[in-house]
Amino acid sequence: MRKTFSALLLSTLVLTGCATVRDSRVNPFNWFGKARSAPIAQSSAQANPLIPQTSSIFSRKRNSNAVYNGRPVDQITDLTIERVPGGILLRATGLAARQGLYDVQLVPQNKDELPVDGVLTYRLEGVEPASQTPIGAAATREVIVARTLTDQQLAEVHTIRIEGQRNALTSSR
Repeated sequence: MRKTFSALLLSTLVLTGCATVRDSRVNPFNWFGKARSAPIAQSSAQANPLIPQTSSIFSRKRNSNAVYNGRPVDQITDLTIERVPGGILLRATGLAARQGLYDVQLVPQNKDELPVDGVLTYRLEGVEPASQTPIGAAATREVIVARTLTDQQLAEVHTIRIEGQRNALTSSR
């Protein structure tokens, strides 16, 4: 009991002496000092700081006109449209013929994504793997893809149609 009490008392005294380390140069949190405010240089053109002025490796890849080799998904099982600030979130669920479908996209079927007679049409497509894959259960073949549309894009749209290989689902306002 005496040894335990003595060790506890000694460790308490040692730890209270460590309070001075908080303000010393040994503490790595004190190495850079406190933050200070400094003015920034104003450019002559009012550029948006959120839009990058330079390109990167990833933006070049995104901007390249690569050919998309997707094929329509076998069946469309669900179409959900949710309101979000500034537009909608369009979410489509499809059932592929086989497992392993990847790079699933909603490909617009209308020129420039403009509605034709108030109908905006997309086709749910995905890239099939090169090797033969098993058919598998329906839950393993299910794919979900989402796309946002702004209020400006929806100005003349009355119906949204999602097409698959065997069926299509529509949602009207």
